[in-house]
Amino acid sequence: MKALLSSKPVLWFLFLFNLVVAVAAPFVVDGSQGVMTAVGMGVVSLGAGLSLLKGRGQTQTHAQTHAHAHAQGQGQGQGQRQGQRA
Repeated sequence: MKALLSSKPVLWFLFLFNLVVAVAAPFVVDGSQGVMTAVGMGVVSLGAGLSLLKGRGQTQTHAQTHAHAHAQGQGQGQGQRQGQRA
């Protein structure tokens, strides 16, 4: 379930759908029920939005780490080949 909830398409859906419902709820439902619906949906939308931002930073960091490890692996391979030639 965690993998499903942390996937980008699901997070985008949760963010946008709950944001739309949070904005529309006070106009559709009268009284305190509309306000509480808006607050609840707004909290879920903010949580999904923060997860998207958090995932964005980790994705860039992961890509940079992967590129750095790949570059180091190539450098080590060249050193081993040069040692074999000598």
